Amino acid sequence: MEYAVQFGKWVLLENVGEVLDPALEPVLLMQLTKAGSGFTLKIGEKTVPYNPTFRFFLTTTLPNPHYTPETSVKVTILNFAITQAGLEEQMLNQLISLEMPEL
Repeated sequence: MEYAVQFGKWVLLENVGEVLDPALEPVLLMQLTKAGSGFTLKIGEKTVPYNPTFRFFLTTTLPNPHYTPETSVKVTILNFAITQAGLEEQMLNQLISLEMPEL
């Protein structure tokens, strides 16, 4: 994680449960500190220079996770689950917009 923050790499943490490790808190909250002409981020006991191209992604295999409000404030949650009915509705909307744009 330290090298990713320092060199602006992307990190993917897979199979996350409903409770996140407290060690991730500075990264999730982006607790940046001004240091000279740039910023630093404290990870554990180390202070690492922050590169603005750094990205951190979390994925879960839980079908319907329930995160605490504290966790929900720290992250952006996207639900990529697609149902058959939802897909049909999206396709119908696309068809109608092509066939009858006035609607």
